[in-house]
Amino acid sequence: MPNIHKIDHPLCDHLLGQLRRTETPPSQFRLVAHQLTQFLAIEATRSLPTRQIEITTPVAATKASELAESIGIFPILRAGLAMADPLLDLIPTASIFHLGMYRDEATATPVEYYSKLHESQPVDIALIVDPMLATGGSALLAIDAVKRWGVKQISMLSLIASRDGIEAVVAAHPDVNLHTCAIDPILNDAKYIVPGLGDAGDRVFNTLSGA
Repeated sequence: MPNIHKIDHPLCDHLLGQLRRTETPPSQFRLVAHQLTQFLAIEATRSLPTRQIEITTPVAATKASELAESIGIFPILRAGLAMADPLLDLIPTASIFHLGMYRDEATATPVEYYSKLHESQPVDIALIVDPMLATGGSALLAIDAVKRWGVKQISMLSLIASRDGIEAVVAAHPDVNLHTCAIDPILNDAKYIVPGLGDAGDRVFNTLSGA
């Protein structure tokens, strides 16, 4: 599938091991998620259009490049917030648009509760971020919302993706690029990715039961 991009890098593999470990505390989990997101950001933005401009260095005038189109970062609440800052570190001119969704534990289906996209001109390029692409339900709702707003170029960034989630997104939105650090084979009966890393939101925000 040409629109599926999995990072193949030894540092990425090393960080993934830390991210998955049960013993990794929330502070370290957030740091590693930040680092892995920057791997994804570099790959997902590789083909961003630029334009040439004239600048002056302390030595001479020269040509340089700057981003030619507007970029929006769309974290899917709440876990997606962990991936917003590392993207802003690299693209400080980007705008942030939050998409609120929660998982109905009885049905394992996503429920949209917040989406505030202003009525003015949409951004040119959308980067939708969520650490886990499990069933693909939340991703599909997010992509639908961003497309309704009028964004034409969309990429989905997830730290770990399941094969089921990838297939669901590709079937519904073959034009969307998917970037991930790992592709895990299955979902369990509770629709969690296996081997996965558990609930990313709980691990980011230290809200695990008994924490």
